[in-house]
Amino acid sequence: MSGAGSTRRDFLAVASVLGLDAAAAAIGTPALAQAENERPKEGDFFVAVDGEGVAPLQLKDIPAGGPPVLAWPMDPAGNAVRKGSRLNKVLLLRLDPETLVGVTRERAAEGVVAYSAICPHTACEVNVWVPDQQILECSCHYSHYNPREAAAVLDGPTPRPLPALPLKIVDGKLAVAKPFTSRVGVIPT
Repeated sequence: MSGAGSTRRDFLAVASVLGLDAAAAAIGTPALAQAENERPKEGDFFVAVDGEGVAPLQLKDIPAGGPPVLAWPMDPAGNAVRKGSRLNKVLLLRLDPETLVGVTRERAAEGVVAYSAICPHTACEVNVWVPDQQILECSCHYSHYNPREAAAVLDGPTPRPLPALPLKIVDGKLAVAKPFTSRVGVIPT
């Protein structure tokens, strides 16, 4: 396949001999790649990061009182899981709705809150649940967040709370109600 006479058809013919998976990987699907990289959108469902399939998460899939479930948003129209950017990784945590403070209660769906899993300090993953205090922790530099109070910073070097992702329940499934409340990741100064 060299020279000016090579065409996409020639490429596909060779790729089909090598296997359709190789052709799909080489060509890619631009619409799918675009959907995978987009930020969560209103109406997106969630699928578990460690999940086997793309079954949308329901309230029963989030353990009451923690630990959080790591999830990706998923476009329900095309089932494109938005895992093309680590900035889309979300922590889903189910708390007693009566303990949620202020705007956190408005953003929650039956006690389930959603926050970015990316710490705003240096973009490490917020990957520790401290069960006795019921707080989130970034293990890189030990920033702590209060999930009941809009992921407010309790201590550590982080400059701001974790961005929240307002939720709603649609047909029994957890869904995005509105975009992230602030920019995810590190904000350049």
